[in-house]
Amino acid sequence: MPYEPPTPPAKLPTDIIETLNEYSEEQLQHVARYAEELAEHKAREARLEEEPDGDEITDRPDDLPDDVPSKATITIKEINDNRYYYWQWREGDKIKSKYKGPVHSDQSE
Repeated sequence: MPYEPPTPPAKLPTDIIETLNEYSEEQLQHVARYAEELAEHKAREARLEEEPDGDEITDRPDDLPDDVPSKATITIKEINDNRYYYWQWREGDKIKSKYKGPVHSDQSE
């Protein structure tokens, strides 16, 4: 019995499905990584927009650097197959980031 390709999601437009079907395995892996990172970015932006703008946050994490605002959240970025923690926060229309440290396999987010 031959292996059948996966069924695309019903909500995915036909032109995107056709384009993806033309891509090589390597290109698809790049697209998958980018799509995941883009989805995380958009989710972070939505969370940051929902947060109140008030700077009156009384609980400040012990490991939060002085130049990072209390409203910052921790996110994980993958760079060259390595994962790193970053503090992220919104300043006006921009999202700012500051390196926190590497993600260790024995450590959870």
